[in-house]
Amino acid sequence: MARDNGTPGTAEAEREKSKRLGSLGALVPFLRPYRMLVIASLLALMATAAISLALPMAVRRVVDNFNVTDGAILDLYFAAALGFAGLLALGTALRYALVTRLGERVVADIRKAVFDRAIGLSPAFYEKIMTGEVLSRITTDTTLIQSVIGSSVSIALRNVLLFSGGLFLMSLTSPKLTGLVLLIVPAVVVPILTLGRRLRRLSRENQDWIAVSSGNASEALTSVQTVQAYTHEARSKSAFSDVTEKSFDAARRRIWTRALMTAIVIFLVFTGVVGVLWIGAWDVRAGEMSAGTLIQFVVYSVMVAGSVGALSEVFGELQRAAGATERLVELLNAEDTVKDPAAPKALAEPVRGEIIFDKVSFNYPARPDIPALDDVALTIAPGETVALVGPSGAGKTTIVQLIQRFYDPLAGAVRFDGVALPDMARDDFRRHIALVPQDPVIFAASARDNIRFGRPDATDAEVEAAARAAAAHEFLQKLPEGYDTWLGERGVMLSGGQKQRVAIARAILRDAPVLLLDEATSALDAASERAVQQAVDTLSEGRTTIIVAHRLATVKKADRIVVMDGGRIVAQGTHDALVAEGGLYSELARLQFTDGVAAE
Repeated sequence: MARDNGTPGTAEAEREKSKRLGSLGALVPFLRPYRMLVIASLLALMATAAISLALPMAVRRVVDNFNVTDGAILDLYFAAALGFAGLLALGTALRYALVTRLGERVVADIRKAVFDRAIGLSPAFYEKIMTGEVLSRITTDTTLIQSVIGSSVSIALRNVLLFSGGLFLMSLTSPKLTGLVLLIVPAVVVPILTLGRRLRRLSRENQDWIAVSSGNASEALTSVQTVQAYTHEARSKSAFSDVTEKSFDAARRRIWTRALMTAIVIFLVFTGVVGVLWIGAWDVRAGEMSAGTLIQFVVYSVMVAGSVGALSEVFGELQRAAGATERLVELLNAEDTVKDPAAPKALAEPVRGEIIFDKVSFNYPARPDIPALDDVALTIAPGETVALVGPSGAGKTTIVQLIQRFYDPLAGAVRFDGVALPDMARDDFRRHIALVPQDPVIFAASARDNIRFGRPDATDAEVEAAARAAAAHEFLQKLPEGYDTWLGERGVMLSGGQKQRVAIARAILRDAPVLLLDEATSALDAASERAVQQAVDTLSEGRTTIIVAHRLATVKKADRIVVMDGGRIVAQGTHDALVAEGGLYSELARLQFTDGVAAE
């Protein structure tokens, strides 16, 4: 779904629409592992349908034998009817338990499959879709499918069996009356097909607007402080209300369409049944059939009519589930521009940490006409500390993203220890990289778990040692429950500088041969920056370190400083050499170390 919150129909038009319920066939791979459960559910369903179809015969026997002289026979018929009812109750309960369990199990598998797919998609994919919409597909759409697998499909199959079995037994009971009943079938089928197409389209439109609504809410709530700081609450409320009302409007039209279809079908069916029964009543008066036979035919007629009515209602649910399935399949089959190779190469051990940019050019997918990197050639030796400096938009962070292969370059290649990144599995080289991003990510977990995210098998002592190295130990110890304090969603309990120190501790704990620091000290005060800088200096020893920074004071000790501007490397060397050389770096140094002294 595009980010355009106002036109879900545009994205829908780009997709191939399902012309039938066949899109539900995409659920078959998820059902296949539970074929025994499916078979047991079908057997229970067929058993209950068979018992239901046998009950009218018992009723006929009872009615036609009201006048028998032997009361024992009458008691036997009533006992048999009671036994059928008991079996029906037991079979129905079993069917419900099996089918509901199947629905829950399959939906759990679908949710895991969709999440597994979504979590592995590259950032390029998320430039085109809101995370809130992905969450909507994982929750709302899968809930619809759970309802269908755990209820609607079972009801539909049961009513199909009741319809076909009832119709067959009706023909055995009275071929004449059955022929009259069949005359109304075309009148029932036409509205189902006609209104069904409209119902499918409205169901898909409704789900699209729900996804847009979810994405809108997610974006606003995850940025709630910014929304409130700019007094944007009214506009956010208005935007959310607008898309929610559009979702409701689509739902309202879907509901009325389904209600109209149900009313038409039920009226036509029961009108036809009443007319046929009127003829049957005259046959009983004429002695052409017994009262029990007519009652048996009546029960089967009601059963068939009821099954048709139920199918018309279930049809709407199946249409909604078909739309939801299409949306989930789209996500499962989404094309990602960044893929692992079929036969990945492995890095040689031990990993050295050499990074080479071989004439790399790159444009972000969302900005295809603006080059982020233009013919960049850069070799970073193992163990070297390289700082990337330059104005905003120069391409510094892009270098960091390409090293992690969040994107692939349009031209040239990025190599890790001599191997091009696309030739390796992403997990294989990323586990040798530690990252401290410009906007540190803090998870809704304890401080200890947030640091241990860098290395899940680390001991408590190693976690605390990393925190000390990142100048985080002191403030973490003072939290209400120390390292076990829950930090809240996005780390709301911490200041910006504290978040950054936790992120640095996470990177220190990872102990990877390549360290990426993207403005890692930008939110720190002077004292904390000095402490963290000492930790970074120690951490950098023996490993490849790439530092992105605007504050030149943090990179003066780097082995090499690479100056970037407009996606190109314009100069490189040591701090003193670049200052003496003049140019962009010298100007930046003058601004920061002279004009910027007061700010420091």
